[in-house]
Amino acid sequence: MAMPCEGHGANSIQASRALADDVERSMKKAPAYLVVSPYTSRSHLLDLTSVSKPNQFMALALTAMEPIRDDYATSPYADSFDWAAILARVRSLADSESYYWHEQTFYAVIFRSQVLPTTDRSHLGALDERSHAEAMESGGLLKYWFGKPNSDGRNLATCIWRESQDAKRGSTGGWHKRAMKATIGLYSEWKFERWKLTVGAGAKHLDLVEWDGE
Repeated sequence: MAMPCEGHGANSIQASRALADDVERSMKKAPAYLVVSPYTSRSHLLDLTSVSKPNQFMALALTAMEPIRDDYATSPYADSFDWAAILARVRSLADSESYYWHEQTFYAVIFRSQVLPTTDRSHLGALDERSHAEAMESGGLLKYWFGKPNSDGRNLATCIWRESQDAKRGSTGGWHKRAMKATIGLYSEWKFERWKLTVGAGAKHLDLVEWDGE
């Protein structure tokens, strides 16, 4: 699904100016370590100096990632978040540093699940937190987001990686393997999806395409 730049008229101009002002403030106070997940201790933060400029822009833009519908656990991934707003933020961040954005592809991994009523949520949370710290240490994880289980226990979690090799390397750690082994006893259903997220030249459009790994 492709998402171009949108918006015309006075309201759009005002919104663009407001976004540009917000981005400028963000860049001036951008920390060396960025919160990129629900976890905020040092081992969970992204060292912005460890990634290239476009990856910094994407990570900063993704801090605003939030669902735009309540049924995100079961709705299409491309329709569940405000990708146009994220694209606009990437473009403004690049413009704020006079950086020309060349086309770049990122990789998203989506985990859809239905948690068992008997699952110990504290155990599930501990596995998740340790797996995330491990993934941050392996490098290349720009965003981790997860929601709350709905009334049926269904939920969605997603990671956005710098590149596919980062995602593969991040899945080989001991805590990640331990969490995967525990899946059978924690969930009644689970499913993985992989998507390519491509921000086109000039950050003027964004494409989301489900990826089979080939």
